[in-house]
Amino acid sequence: MMKRLSSFLVAITFLFSCKKEKGNGDVIPPSDLVVKAEVSSDNSGNVLFTATAKNAVNYEFDLGNGVFKLEPTGKLNYKYPSTGNYEVKVFAKNSAGQMVSKFLQVSVNVSSSLLWSDEFNIAGSPDPSKWNYDIGTGSGGWGNNELQYYTSRQENVYVSNGTMKIVAKKESFGGSNYTSARLLTRDKFSFKYGKVEARAKLPAGVGTWPAIWMLGANIGTVGWPSCGEIDIMEHKGSQLNKIYGTIHYPGFSGGNAVGGTTSISNATTEFHIYSVEWSETAIRFFVDGISYFNVANSSSIPFNHNFFLLLNVAMGGNFGGAVDPLISQAQMEIDYIRVYQ
Repeated sequence: MMKRLSSFLVAITFLFSCKKEKGNGDVIPPSDLVVKAEVSSDNSGNVLFTATAKNAVNYEFDLGNGVFKLEPTGKLNYKYPSTGNYEVKVFAKNSAGQMVSKFLQVSVNVSSSLLWSDEFNIAGSPDPSKWNYDIGTGSGGWGNNELQYYTSRQENVYVSNGTMKIVAKKESFGGSNYTSARLLTRDKFSFKYGKVEARAKLPAGVGTWPAIWMLGANIGTVGWPSCGEIDIMEHKGSQLNKIYGTIHYPGFSGGNAVGGTTSISNATTEFHIYSVEWSETAIRFFVDGISYFNVANSSSIPFNHNFFLLLNVAMGGNFGGAVDPLISQAQMEIDYIRVYQ
């Protein structure tokens, strides 16, 4: 009797074991994945992706530009920030994590429109509806040991003949030996993502430090470098014709910033176009339409909120270096600055 009972228990155990194994095997992998992409005809960059598959409960989209999206329904609206041909990969997954994938090519045209600009066509002081001024020396020369005192005087910044001039002068003023100007659109204009383009002729002279740049609009609450900084163009008079493009953020700021350089001709005698293209996936730097430095953007760095614009000419400081004592005046001339989106 005991022998038969033992055999019966073994049989039951075996039966339940078989059923459990069969249950795992009953999970059916996804199949028959179909992906469609409808590209908007208005050159907005919008694409509607539709993915369907048997036995799928979630879909992951690799959009071909470093962006990944999860969508349980299989329907995804995405706006590409720039024109390009993108290889998109879609994964359909079941509840057990099994998957099937499919590639497709998507060609997108994105046209940009002018969001903001200053053409500097009205003589006199810069447009007060567009520009504010930083005044004084800042703390320790704006944190860089610079030598100038920034003013809003027409002696240091004015518009004439279709360009704006920012003029650094050797003069005793407010306890400093130089004056200049630093203009900014803070509290008047800021934006998130787009293209900035400025046409400028740079000042000559060892120790000059002109800049066309941007700061995160949240600087008043988080401070620098947590707000992020994008330097579209910097130039050292001691390194004639060498153009710097740089980003600053926590852990990578000041002398440890992330950047690249390019060499051009006639930076101080001819106008050149300095620009940056900024999106959720990349920050790209250009001179005269030629790219020279790219850096990946992501949610882990502070370049995904509004920024404002700055224009200035500094003298000396940690970056500008020693100033040639023979310099009495140095000027950056700006034909226009434009923001496209």
